[in-house]
Amino acid sequence: MSSTAIPSWMTLAADRVTVKLTVPFEANSVRVDTLSLRTPTVRDLRIARQTAPNDEEQQDLNLFASLAEVSPKDLDGLPLKDYYRVQAGYFRLVREDELQPDSAETTR
Repeated sequence: MSSTAIPSWMTLAADRVTVKLTVPFEANSVRVDTLSLRTPTVRDLRIARQTAPNDEEQQDLNLFASLAEVSPKDLDGLPLKDYYRVQAGYFRLVREDELQPDSAETTR
């Protein structure tokens, strides 16, 4: 499997990423087995940085909670493996689109 392959537990669209969780958990008082993050804006990032200026972990938690439309306290209850999946989904969502080496055409 190449490092650019999208994992089976992740669904990626231009404006959203959805992550399948390993175990259901409660978000907004509803039991869910997936979390979706919308594409962040510069404002989202700035607000997350302002809410916890000296705590990068809390900034990430606040940003992911905002993008998933859940509370940071809800995300605190996620198993660590699922939190890592949310992180991976976020970074895949904001990564620059570019040709991958195995799919790029060469010109001679």
